[in-house]
Amino acid sequence: MLNREQACERVRDVVDRARKAGADAADAVFAADRSLSVSVRMGALEDVERSESEELGLRVFVGQRSASVSTSDLSSQAIDVLVDRVLAMAREAPEDKWAGLAPEARLMHGAPPHLDLDDGAHIEPTALKQRALVAEDAARAVEGITNSEGASAGGSRSVMALATSHGFTGAYAQTSHGLSASVLAGTGSGMERDYAHHSARHAAMLEAPEIIGRRAGERAVARLNPAKIASGALPVVFDRRVSAGLLGHLLGAISGSAITRKTSFLQDALGSQVFARTVTICDDPHRPRGLRSRPFDGEGLPVLPVKLVDEGMLETWLLDSASARQLGLEPTGHASRGIAGAPGVAPSNLYMQAGNIPPETLVGEISRGLLVTELIGQGVNGVTGDYSRGAAGFLIENGEITTPVSEVTIASNLRDMFLALTPANDLEFRFGINAPTIRIDGMTIAGD
Repeated sequence: MLNREQACERVRDVVDRARKAGADAADAVFAADRSLSVSVRMGALEDVERSESEELGLRVFVGQRSASVSTSDLSSQAIDVLVDRVLAMAREAPEDKWAGLAPEARLMHGAPPHLDLDDGAHIEPTALKQRALVAEDAARAVEGITNSEGASAGGSRSVMALATSHGFTGAYAQTSHGLSASVLAGTGSGMERDYAHHSARHAAMLEAPEIIGRRAGERAVARLNPAKIASGALPVVFDRRVSAGLLGHLLGAISGSAITRKTSFLQDALGSQVFARTVTICDDPHRPRGLRSRPFDGEGLPVLPVKLVDEGMLETWLLDSASARQLGLEPTGHASRGIAGAPGVAPSNLYMQAGNIPPETLVGEISRGLLVTELIGQGVNGVTGDYSRGAAGFLIENGEITTPVSEVTIASNLRDMFLALTPANDLEFRFGINAPTIRIDGMTIAGD
């Protein structure tokens, strides 16, 4: 695998070739990845997967026309053919007055922030196998567990580099380690499945496999003998396992493409109150060892911590350069770049700040309600904000979490949900997007 300096040389060379061949502007992205994963089931090795890849993407501009291509053949001859091909494509493409590289004056200069994303670990299959076996053994040891879907452990290291023809070149490396277990409880038609997993940039930050396995087993057993509940309007508590999904719906509504296409239920909400005043939502690309930390965005712009929502007020869209030009605004440093195609937008380490109320209090105030631990389906309309998803979890009765519940549907509108949302004080940074336990009153429950 190329190191960061070699990756920078690679993308710089490709951009220079494109310019010499006639491109008015160009950018190139390189990504290399090496990964290894081991799966076990019922105490035996089931699978070992190892992969290595190197890919290059090139985007060129001829006037206001552009095209992009990608390849895994990185030989010099293949790159020359790639450059000729993408230039021919660009000359035949339709004009787009909004397309182009990021503003030169906004490019990141100087040394990137040190985010400690690469632990330099050498991953051994034997160590991964042992980690997975311990996790599965711990899950199967939970009373009531009757079968296993297995456990897996893996790790990867990747290098990403970006260069533009107007002065930016940068690269960074990152590692990722993960562990998961999935087991079943009960017998026959009454079997229930659940899982647990954890990911981290550094292997030393992973939770112990015994904890992952035991959590998976306890979750599966807790779901046995689910009941159905009557339909009606009830308060709903979103467990931390699923609460971050609400932030995902916000992201779709404030992305530049949704705003420029007028397909967002928050189309005219910038600068207005869209959440309860107890809610602040932040994006922090500089979080050390964060799962989505990055030193620069997909167009070479610097990235900074920002509040997307401040005390309930929507403060910004997520804009790449193209959508920013169309809206007459500045890019926000949220451009996200894949190997092929133009940049889109994506957050970094997104989270909802913790509230002031313990989750036990959020639940304890409810005479009858629903604690949701699993959401099913994608029944969310990004244009209208209508929300309807299958759910499973537990009935709340007189302030206590009681019977497991399955096969229900929860519904409302995201605008109403955001304004009625109350965050608990139990925020934990486990994923790329994080939120505390959340309570929303007055949702419609469709059960029996």
